[in-house]
Amino acid sequence: MFMSLDTNATARPGRSAQLNLPLQELMERLSSSPNGLTTEEAEERLAQHGRNELVHKRTRSPIMSFLRLLISPLSLILIAAGVVSAFFGETPGAIMIALMVLTSAILEFVQEYSSEKTAQKLAQQVAVTSTVLRDGKLVEIPMAELVPGDIIQLGVGDIVPADARVLTARDFFLDQAALTGESAPVEKAPFAFARKPGALPDMDHVVFFGTNVVSGNSQALVVETNGRTEFGRIAKSLAAERPPTEFQRGISSFTKMLIRVIGFLVAFIFVTSMAKQRGLLDSLLFAVAVSVGITPELLPMIITINLSAGARAMARNKVIVKHLQSIQNLGSMDILCTDKTGTLTEGRLALHSHVCAEGRDCHRTLELAAVNASFQASMKNPMDQAIAAHSASGECAVDLGIYTKVDEIPFDFTRRRMSVIVAKDGGRLLITKGAPEGVLSACTSIELRGIAQEMTGELRTLAMDEFAKLSADGYRALAVAYRTIGNGRDVYSVHDETGLTFVGYVSFIDPPKESAPAALKQAEDLGVEIKILTGDNELVTARICERVGLSVKGVLMGHEVDAMDDEELTRRAKEATIGARLSPDQKNRIITLLKKAGHVVGYMGDGINDAPSLRTADVGISVNNAVDVAKEAADIILLEEGLHILETGIIEGRKTFANTMKYIMMGTSSNFGNMFSVPAALFMVPFLPMLPVQILLNNLLYDFAQVTIPTDRVDEDYIAKPRRWDIGFIKKFMLVFGPISSMYDITTYLVMLHVFHADASLFHTGWFLESLATQTLVIHMIRSRHSLRTSRASLALTLSTIAVVCIGFAIPYTPLGRFFGFTPLPRAFFAVLTAMIAAYLLMVGAVKKWFYRRYEW
Repeated sequence: MFMSLDTNATARPGRSAQLNLPLQELMERLSSSPNGLTTEEAEERLAQHGRNELVHKRTRSPIMSFLRLLISPLSLILIAAGVVSAFFGETPGAIMIALMVLTSAILEFVQEYSSEKTAQKLAQQVAVTSTVLRDGKLVEIPMAELVPGDIIQLGVGDIVPADARVLTARDFFLDQAALTGESAPVEKAPFAFARKPGALPDMDHVVFFGTNVVSGNSQALVVETNGRTEFGRIAKSLAAERPPTEFQRGISSFTKMLIRVIGFLVAFIFVTSMAKQRGLLDSLLFAVAVSVGITPELLPMIITINLSAGARAMARNKVIVKHLQSIQNLGSMDILCTDKTGTLTEGRLALHSHVCAEGRDCHRTLELAAVNASFQASMKNPMDQAIAAHSASGECAVDLGIYTKVDEIPFDFTRRRMSVIVAKDGGRLLITKGAPEGVLSACTSIELRGIAQEMTGELRTLAMDEFAKLSADGYRALAVAYRTIGNGRDVYSVHDETGLTFVGYVSFIDPPKESAPAALKQAEDLGVEIKILTGDNELVTARICERVGLSVKGVLMGHEVDAMDDEELTRRAKEATIGARLSPDQKNRIITLLKKAGHVVGYMGDGINDAPSLRTADVGISVNNAVDVAKEAADIILLEEGLHILETGIIEGRKTFANTMKYIMMGTSSNFGNMFSVPAALFMVPFLPMLPVQILLNNLLYDFAQVTIPTDRVDEDYIAKPRRWDIGFIKKFMLVFGPISSMYDITTYLVMLHVFHADASLFHTGWFLESLATQTLVIHMIRSRHSLRTSRASLALTLSTIAVVCIGFAIPYTPLGRFFGFTPLPRAFFAVLTAMIAAYLLMVGAVKKWFYRRYEW
C-alpha cells in the first residue's frame, strides 16, 4: 500500500523531504518498481492525491473589483459622512461626497482592471501530456493524471510535469532558470544515497515541475505532484492575499489618525454647543457639518489623479503601471532587490576568453572548441551556441569547411566530457571538450606556445590553477584537448579518449548590460540601494557586480539563510549586497524581514521563482518578456529590460507622493485649527458661527481649488531621496500650523463683533470669506519648504486658487448669496481682511523656515 511521508521531517518548511531519501528507500516508500505503476494503482493514487494541477487564483468579477475600491477605510469615512449629511437634510454635501468617492473609485478601477492578469496563466508554462510507464509499457497520458510513484520518460524539449527523482540520465541538461535563476543549463544525474537538504540549485538529482529539458534523456520517479511541487507552492502563494504595501500602511495610519481627530472634534463641538443651549437639532447639524467640512473627501480623488498622471508619464517612458498605488511605493522605495540576469546582464551566455594553461589568448583553443561544438549531434546548449557565435565572425573566425565529421562520442556524467572525430588534410583528430577534471584526467601531454610536451605534475597543477583563477573570477570554463588518430576505422568509443593533449580553456559569462553602470549610478543618486538576490553562483554574481561598478559589501549564501533566526538574518541582509544560491522561499523571507526593519522594498524579477517575491515586496517590477506568472504578480511592467528606465518611475512616484502630501498637510493643519476656532466661536458668538450649508459650500470651493494640486511642480531636493509616510511629521506640522489659522479666525470674530458690530448674517459672511481665503491661499506657502521666490506653484494651481477666492468674494453679491444666507460686507472690512490675509501668509512663511530647520523629513 502506498504511504505518504511527512514532508517536513528533515527539510525546510514546505519542501518535500522525500526528494533527498536514499533512492531504494524512496522507491519502497512510494511502492514503485522499475516497471512503474499498474493502472489500478495509479487510479487509486489519483483519487487519494488529486489531479496534478496547479492552484489557481480566483479572479474577481469586475463588479466585485470595483466594490472593493469603495470599502477602503478612507472611503468608508467619507461614505459615513455623506450618509449622515443626507439623513439630516444636507443633500448638497451628501451629493458632493458621493461624487468624490465614485470619481476616485472609477478612475482607479479603469486604470487597474485594464491591466489585470490572472494566475491561471501558470498552466501555460507546463506540458499537457507526459510519457509514463504504466503496466510496464510506455504510454502518453494527460499531465493531470500523473501520481507519486509514476516513472516518467523525459527527452529534449520536454517540460518536466512533476517534481521527480532522476533514475537514469544520458547527456541530461535542464534549463531551470525560471525556477532557480541560474543563467546556464544544469546537469542532472541519478544519486542512490541520501542527500542533505539544500538549496534548489544544489539538488542535481532532482528535476522540478515546470523546467525544460535542453539535451539528453532521462527516466525519473515522480515524488510530488500539483500543489506539493516547488512550482505548485509558488502558485499557492499567488492565490493568497498580498501583504500590505507601504502605501496601504501609510493610508491606514493616516485614516486612524483622522478618525480620532474627527471623533474628538465632533463630540467636543456637539457638547459645547449644547452647553451654550443652542438646541439639540441645531447642535447636531452643526457638528455634522463641521465633521463633513474637516473630512478630506477629495483625498482619494487627489491621490488617484496624481497616480494616473504619474502612470501616463511612465507609459511614455516604456513603463506600464498595473496597480496605481505602486507608483507611490516606487517613489518611497529605498532598497531594490533584483536578480542579476536580465537586469545587470544580457541574460545570455557569451564566450569571454579562449586561453592556454598559462592564461594567454590561444586561437588554437577556440578553433578546436568550435569544431567540437559545431559537429556534435546532440542539441546545442548555450555554451555551444556561444562558441559558435564567437567563432563565426570577426578576427576570431574559424574555418569549419576544412573539417569533415567522422564520428562522435556522446557526453555522460561519469566522464563529464564529449568528443567528436573529424577528418582534416588527410588525417584525423579526436577533439574533446568538457569539465576540466574530466578532460585533464584523460590527458598525458599539454600544448604550450604551439609545442606539445609531457604532462608533468607541475604542468597539471599549472592547468588546474588557471581553471581555479577563471572560476574565482566568476567565469564558467570548459577544457579543450585533442589527439591525432589513424584512419583505420569509422566508429569510436570512450576507450579512444586516452593520451589526449590539453590545449586550454574556453570561458563564458553572461555579459553585463552596457546601460547597467549608468543605471546603478542613477539609483545611488536617488538614494536607492541595490541588492542582488539570485539562485546563481556567488563568484559569478560578484564578478558581474564588479564589472558594472556595484560595490559588494557582503555576500549571504542560501545555506546560511535557513540556519539563521529572523534577527540575525535581518542584520546580515541589511549588510549584504549579494544573496547567492537562494531559493524562492529564501528570497521571500529576506524581503519580508527588510520590510519589517522599516525599509520600503522593491523587487525586480522575470522568472517563475520570482513570483512570490514580486508579491511580497512593496512594489513588484517585471519586464515584458518575463514569464506570465511573473507579470501577473508584478505591479509594474518594463517594456525594456534593465534598471535604466526605472529612473523615470522613481521620480514620478516621488512627485506623486509630494503632491499628495501637500493636500494632506494643508487639510490636516486646517482641520486641527478648527479644533480651536469652532469651540472658541461657540463661546464668543451668541449664535452659530456659520450655518451648516455655509460650511459645506466653503468646503466645496476649497476642495475645488485643490483639484489642480497634481499639476504642481515639485522641488528637486524633495525628489532627491526616498520619501515615505511619516504620521509623526504630519502631526508636528498639524500642531504647529493649525493654531496659526485659529489665531486669525479668532481675530476675525473680534473684528466682526466689536468693530463692525455684526449680526448673524454679516458675521457668517465675514468668517466665510476669511476662512476660504486663508485656507485656500496658504497652499502657496506650505507647498514647498522654500520661499515663493525660489519655488512657485504651477500655473493651473495658481489660477484655481485665485479663481476660487474670487468666486467666494463674489457670492454674497449674487442671488446665490441670499440663498446661502450671506449679506454684502462693508468696504472697510475688505481692507481689514486683506491685511489679515497678508499677515497670515507672512507668518506662515516665517514659521515654515523655523519648522524645517527644526524638523527634517
